[in-house]
Amino acid sequence: MLELVTAGGWLMVLIIFSSILALAICIERLYTLNSKKISPPHLLATVWKQRKAGELDAAALRNLRQSSPLGTILAAGLANANHGRDVMKESIQEAASHVVHDLERYLNSLGTIAAVAPLLGLLGTVVGMIKVFAEIMSQGTGNASALAGGISEALITTAAGLAVAIPALVMHRYFVGRIDTVVVSLEQETIKLVDALHNEATADRNA
Repeated sequence: MLELVTAGGWLMVLIIFSSILALAICIERLYTLNSKKISPPHLLATVWKQRKAGELDAAALRNLRQSSPLGTILAAGLANANHGRDVMKESIQEAASHVVHDLERYLNSLGTIAAVAPLLGLLGTVVGMIKVFAEIMSQGTGNASALAGGISEALITTAAGLAVAIPALVMHRYFVGRIDTVVVSLEQETIKLVDALHNEATADRNA
């Protein structure tokens, strides 16, 4: 392994650093983008029972807001439930935008690594070929070891750059898809809350 890094030149250091950073982001996002942590099962039903029982005071809303991303959105809607449907929807949308921003954290960095890693490999290819042609100009084609060193640097960096970029791109697409699925789930839960509160308010007015 050390021989490959040495043969690849200084650009291999950047490529290896990119691979470590991409791996760290993937591990962190896999842990964070857990659907049960983001949208706990039966949370909406539990919150609705607490509301019916009159237990949703300021402390309960604060705990709900800190419990999960879905809890943050539900708490925003419940805190403004008495200000009308439009105000409640606006507060939910604002809270949801912050939640989505947190869910997308580090994805731009992962996408950047996926785009830059093959370019670093290509740069290594160019540098290696420059060395090859420099050796040819200075020593001719008789020094096979010198030529092989430049060619190996060109090939190793290209392969390393692609080896980092391909998994990073795949994981970036995977995380984007997972976030889209989670956002749809959050929207469905919040729509249920808005409709339930609206129906409750309508029933109270008709009573």
